[in-house]
Amino acid sequence: MGFYWVGFIFWFLIVASFLLLIMGLWKKSWKVLICSGILLILPSLYFGGAENWFRLLALFPLIPFVLAYYIKKSV
Repeated sequence: MGFYWVGFIFWFLIVASFLLLIMGLWKKSWKVLICSGILLILPSLYFGGAENWFRLLALFPLIPFVLAYYIKKSV
């Protein structure tokens, strides 16, 4: 049963980070975007060990961090 919890937590982190990304862009909140990037770090470590182009998914947490930087600079 422990394996099911790992998958549930994995997908929960991905869905929660996408929801926070959308909410952060909607409200232009750099703090919410930072939280979105932090939630995506753990799933991206899984894709960092993959082969071929799946390794590029490990760079996806950089997007919320860069957006948070630009929003903070503009405000």
